[in-house]
Amino acid sequence: MNNRYKIELHVHTKYSHDSILPFWLLYLKCRICKIDYIAITEHNNIAGAKAFKKYCEQRGNKVNVIIGEEIMTNSGEIIGLFLKENIPSGLSPENTINNILKQGGIVYIPHPYDKKREKTVLLERYISENKEKIHCMEIYNGRNISNEYGRKQEQLAQKYNINGVIGADAHTFFEIGRNYMLVNIRPNSAIKFLKAIENKNIKMSKCLNFCHYLTKIDKMINFIRKGDIDGFCRIINKKFRKFM
Repeated sequence: MNNRYKIELHVHTKYSHDSILPFWLLYLKCRICKIDYIAITEHNNIAGAKAFKKYCEQRGNKVNVIIGEEIMTNSGEIIGLFLKENIPSGLSPENTINNILKQGGIVYIPHPYDKKREKTVLLERYISENKEKIHCMEIYNGRNISNEYGRKQEQLAQKYNINGVIGADAHTFFEIGRNYMLVNIRPNSAIKFLKAIENKNIKMSKCLNFCHYLTKIDKMINFIRKGDIDGFCRIINKKFRKFM
């Protein structure tokens, strides 16, 4: 009988602007939930993934880290997995995808449909134009607040014949270990990852709505830490406008 490896994709830590999740707590939750492979995909940097990989290596490689980055293009977000170098934000989707491929990485489309996060959703025209270069797409995202979004995402993956994956999109301790895949092949390279996800079992859990509120608090904490009072005020003003 083949071994089963638990993979959790699309995870943020204190290296993202909207998370304060510390490494020790993430590592503890990974061990409790028996996560074998975790893809750290900070916003616009690979520093967090590289740092957490080193953290896990110092503890005996009981948790294996996939180096990733969630990159904001000029038309929505794209994730790169198995990266070696940081990819800058603000590029076109095509240039971002080509940069991922130059590194031998995996092109991964996160939350391709989400009405609550439209600013970060990659426009469908770019999925259509680059479908031959896209390796996988989320058919479910742990932060989708509506089941409709998951159905639409699965339809998009089928429409463009792109392999579907489950993305945790975890920013907090509470979200780790709730959305993952079980595979028979150890996904320790881009090629093996693609082979592994051809035959997978998936575990999906309903969005924890309160985690969206925690993320807003985390953003404010990070603004305060950096001394960015303008950023802090923008969030406060945005919340107040909803009640006016």
